[in-house]
Formats: sequence, C-alpha cells, structure tokens
Amino acid sequence: MKKTEISLIQYSCSDNLNENRDKAEHYITKAAKEGAGLVAMPELFHTTYFCREIDPRFFEWAEPVDGKTVNRFAALAKKLGIVLLLPFFERKAAGVYFNTMAVIEKDGSIAGIYRKMHIPDDPGFYEKYYFTPGDTGFKVFKTSAGNIGTLICWDQWFPEAARLTAMKGADILVYPTAIGTLQDEDESDKTQFRDAWTTIQRSHAIANGCYAASINRTGTEGGTTFWGQSFVCGPFGEIIAIAGEEEEITHASLDFELIEKQRQTWPFFRDRRIDSYEGILKRFE
Repeated sequence: MKKTEISLIQYSCSDNLNENRDKAEHYITKAAKEGAGLVAMPELFHTTYFCREIDPRFFEWAEPVDGKTVNRFAALAKKLGIVLLLPFFERKAAGVYFNTMAVIEKDGSIAGIYRKMHIPDDPGFYEKYYFTPGDTGFKVFKTSAGNIGTLICWDQWFPEAARLTAMKGADILVYPTAIGTLQDEDESDKTQFRDAWTTIQRSHAIANGCYAASINRTGTEGGTTFWGQSFVCGPFGEIIAIAGEEEEITHASLDFELIEKQRQTWPFFRDRRIDSYEGILKRFE
C-alpha cells in the first residue's frame, strides 16, 4: 500500500460503556463514509481513563481479545471495509491485565495485538496498579492500509520504542493516548506539557523518516482535563493535520512513497553507529 487515508477519532467517554461503544461506532462509521481507509482510536477507547485513581472495581471493565467489544468492532471494520486500530483494557487471565491495541483488518480478521510496553506510575496515572508490562515486544503489522507501528501513550516518550518499531518496517508510528492536565495544573503548565508532547512525537517522525500519529481524548474526568489536539505529522515532522480540543474526526492523506525520498536526504539509518551502542542496554551509565 503506497497511499492511505487515515482518520483519528477524538472524543470523550463516560462511565457508561455501552454509550461509549455506540459513540465510537458512530464516529468510525462517519470517518469511513468520509473516505478513511485506516481509523485510529484513543487509548482505552470505550472507557474513561480510570487509571487516574486506584479502584479494583475497574477490573470489571477488562475483556479478552475475543470478547464482545473487539468482536463487535471487528464486524464493523468488515462492514465498512477499513483497517481499525482499537486500544482496549485486556483481561488475559485472572490477575493479568494489559493495556492492549487490537489491529483489525478490513475483512474483520484480527491481524494481531500490541501490549503497551512502558507502564507509568505517577499521580493521576496509576497504570502499574492495573496493567502488566507488555510482553509482545515492539510490533509492526503489514496491513492493507500500510505497515503500522503500534505504540501506546507512555511509549511515546521513549526514542528506543520509536526506533525499534521503525526498524521493523513501520510506515507510520501510531500512538493512542490519554493526556491532559491535572486539577492543580494551570494554563501555563498545559502549554508547556502539550508542546513537549507534540515535539517528542514529531522528533520520532524526523529521526526515523516515517509518519507519526497521536490520538488523544477530550473532556474532564475526575479533575483531569484532556486537551485533545490529536495530530498526524509527516516524515520530516511537519504537521499534516491537527484537531482542536473538542470531539472531532481528523483526516490526513499519507503517501508512503515519500519515506524513501526522505531517508535518502536524511540517511539516519545509514549513519547509525551500531558498533557503539552497547551502553543502551544499561539502566544508567
């Protein structure tokens, strides 16, 4: 696949999971009707970002990969003829849960899953309580909409994750996320944090000569206000499309043939000193 149309679905969620699923289906269907071949959803697409607090009742929201939610949206992907990236709360076994993304082909089959590798543990982001660190390694899925590198939220701050995923052949790095400001943070904090969030992902696109997309949520949940601003950037970090702070669909056209030209001009992969990087395997020098 040389070209594809991607749509990022940005919206808010409530504690009513059925309503969230219905909202997601509405936006996915709308994106497909508007020409999307690849649709990407935000992190934990049909629940609130429950990790802002520690409460064991939220484990009831977890489902297996072959559960009703993934099956429902696999059927929807087939009906619409789209590739769908679906991040959800996975129950693998009793006491073992993951922050997972299912990659669904346009025929409704599950191309595979990616489990979030980097798990944060900070005020408002208590993910280590809920999620086991991912065991899939970094993944690229060769789909009918292109070679998709799957990463999730906290993964987006690590250049190693982007590099290893790009080295596996990703045309685009896709980051479903849930990021915003906490109750005690002001507008200045928001601007600073949001700029850093955008900059790091644009830098991954530049350093790896590929596309990058980040899909955020909106709304306020328990004092956390998500700032939206989902975006797609090109192989030199240029912003192609960006959302505002409200619920919306953001569309972008991707031309994967540009990747080779970009890497010819900026041959970072050629010039990497792979004979000198053994220190990267240490926690700290």
